[in-house]
Amino acid sequence: MLGFKRLAALAVTIGVILAGAGMALAGDGQPSPWQLGFQQSATPVMDNIISFHTFVLYIIIAISAFVLALLLIIMVRFNARANPTPSRTTHNTLLEVAWTLIPVVILIAIAIPSFRLLFFQLTIPAMSAEQGDVTVKATGKQWFWTYSYPDFGNFEFDSLMVRDDKQRRPDQPRLLGVDNEMVVPVNKNVRVMTTGADVIHAFAVPSFGIKIDSVPGRINETWFRATREGIYYGQCSELCGKDHAYMPIAVRVVSEDQFKAWVEGARKKFAREDTRPTTVATAAQSR
Repeated sequence: MLGFKRLAALAVTIGVILAGAGMALAGDGQPSPWQLGFQQSATPVMDNIISFHTFVLYIIIAISAFVLALLLIIMVRFNARANPTPSRTTHNTLLEVAWTLIPVVILIAIAIPSFRLLFFQLTIPAMSAEQGDVTVKATGKQWFWTYSYPDFGNFEFDSLMVRDDKQRRPDQPRLLGVDNEMVVPVNKNVRVMTTGADVIHAFAVPSFGIKIDSVPGRINETWFRATREGIYYGQCSELCGKDHAYMPIAVRVVSEDQFKAWVEGARKKFAREDTRPTTVATAAQSR
């Protein structure tokens, strides 16, 4: 039994070290070298995702440790040398009931918070312009994103990856920095309406806990509420063509006053006369 206790202590120690390293190496808004865990959460949805992940991880570790212990006990106590005359028992009612009910209880324990999280992710809060909530339309194109703000006037802009290291700012990570970031206010509900202009894309920002397909001819919706200012990066997570790897998403979260000032500047910078969405069909007609 002393050997089992030492083995269990070693397993716990390794788990604590790995968990601590994962927290230390997890990026804040962007991936980090040698990252082991999730990026740092910036929304209530991602907080719940991390909590659920940790809860299920504990269950997995407990099950794995229990099975390992059973295997070791069987190897030590029931090998041919230690147990030359094996038991011929074929049924044990209590054991059979236990190994049927216990997995059911475990699955129910996982299902309840899983469904709660799923509904939380998919239920978009009531949006109110008076409370400063924002709606952003994100259109995936080969291979960049176009953002428009229907609540704030007639403007939209393209967001392309900054390829040249000489043009990239020092604070912009390689392959994730963009020329025009999506800007939203902190502590406000942001509804993202997304579609594709050509093929299927996917709008995903790990720190926000959002990932949703952008399908041509269809509008999908998701939401987030960023609780900290900063820049948070994501990427198209649907294999959409040869430049799929060069289609980043950058969301700048700012204060409400900074957001209002940005909107005023964006109205002038990105104003356009034609508000019709650009599609393959309309582009062909224009030729």
